Amino acid sequence: MDNSDLNDENFATLFENSFIETNKLEPGQLIETTIVSISGDTIFLQLSGKSEGLLDRAELTDKDDKLSVKEGDTIKAFFLNSKNGEMYFTTKISGEKANKAVLENAFESGIPIEGIVSKEIKGGFDITIGESRAFCPYSQMGQKRVENPEEYIGKHLTFKIIEFSEQGRNILVSNRAILEDELKKQIEILKKTLHENMVIKGIIKQVQDFGAFIDINGVQALLPISEISRSRIDDITKVLSPGQEIEASIIKLDWTKQRITLSMKALLADPWDKAQTKYPVGSKHKGKVVRITNFGAFVTLEPGLDGLIHISDLKTDTRDDNPEDILKKGQNLTIQINSIDIEKKRISLKPVSAAMEDKDYKKYLEPESDTYNPFANLLKEKTKKTKKK
Repeated sequence: MDNSDLNDENFATLFENSFIETNKLEPGQLIETTIVSISGDTIFLQLSGKSEGLLDRAELTDKDDKLSVKEGDTIKAFFLNSKNGEMYFTTKISGEKANKAVLENAFESGIPIEGIVSKEIKGGFDITIGESRAFCPYSQMGQKRVENPEEYIGKHLTFKIIEFSEQGRNILVSNRAILEDELKKQIEILKKTLHENMVIKGIIKQVQDFGAFIDINGVQALLPISEISRSRIDDITKVLSPGQEIEASIIKLDWTKQRITLSMKALLADPWDKAQTKYPVGSKHKGKVVRITNFGAFVTLEPGLDGLIHISDLKTDTRDDNPEDILKKGQNLTIQINSIDIEKKRISLKPVSAAMEDKDYKKYLEPESDTYNPFANLLKEKTKKTKKK
């Protein structure tokens, strides 16, 4: 088989797959299809090799009766119903086309409608849909609790009719139902693409004391404050802000509860991997006091690596020593490694006293053998000159 035969076969397969399975369409189902032709008041849509869908031309014309689409264009439409072997479609129902009969059909078929939030009334909002009025409770507006109702006034939003009675005199609509349906569709797409330990990019939508909410292609994820950095963060607003793009790893996916947990910290090298060799028992290092408790003080050796000076190693001659009376948060000091437990990620420290530092300094000045040490001799000479002055 030559390349031309393969190309013809691939094209045929793609062409066949592009057809919409009409026997699986349900009222209100959204499809994306191509305009095959436009004749009179009807727009014909591609469905399968032997059938076409019908769409009212008026739905895609402006006030001057000018058509906004042409043959070959791709559009999205909702399956309305099937009559006498013909399959009828509609775009989002709105404006003058939304008469009582259309709205009733939209209710029965679950087709979204477009309305204008005209004003706030007791318990919710008054919605205008063509010549009809509907009611949307606070609980059914948006995905979250309505904090500022005035922000919705005048907006064109999409709704789902959840109650249609008294011949259209009582219409109850929900914007939340539309948003939840869209979210479910987006989650189904993400289920196929996201997995734990995957590195993704997202935009910060909101910052709270406990963490930040991140938008990932329309779905919200949580970045806990403890997963932002290896270092302790006291004020999250100093490192993150709304609109900022971040890169993080997915550390937990719970599709049942629709929760995605992210971590920026997971992308950073773990200092504990080299702690055993970098901080051997007995070695001395510089550190900074970051937290003081009634049982001791925590000292940061490097970002993500803290050790504890137990209160017993802070005691002086006074019996009632309080760690806060001996050390201050933010204080820099020299410490010695007492012990290190990599498995439990714990380091025991003790402060190096001035006397101990001075002893180490004098020991360094004394030669350990008869071998000439130019650095030690240089320090000795400087020390002697300082004493003479």
